[in-house]
Amino acid sequence: MADVRLDKWLWAARFFKTRALAADAVEGGKVDLNGEKPKRAKHVKVGDQLKLRLGPAEYLLTVHEVSERRGPAAAAAALYQEDAAGRKRRETLAEQHRLARAAFAFEAGKPSKKQRREITRFKRGD
Repeated sequence: MADVRLDKWLWAARFFKTRALAADAVEGGKVDLNGEKPKRAKHVKVGDQLKLRLGPAEYLLTVHEVSERRGPAAAAAALYQEDAAGRKRRETLAEQHRLARAAFAFEAGKPSKKQRREITRFKRGD
């Protein structure tokens, strides 16, 4: 097998749960193939460069193998090689999101009945 459709390859490489989601991402401009915006039926070959944006993360990939079949995660990971700089950026972004979430203090929730009464008294000036 020399080449395979882009949406099938993205699905087989386990970046998307369904081929329809992969096709929507390609049509939505979330995927660049060798520096250009492809259509979902564009064929992917060994050695092609992919840029894939999933949420805030961006993957820079080189295609090592092509497959039309979705297999185990270990087999899917063998289909591509991720760029080290892209992986570092993605991990840094994930760490920043984790720290931002940890720094945000959630409130205790809605006030209790006693607290509502105190708020009412305060507003009335009692």
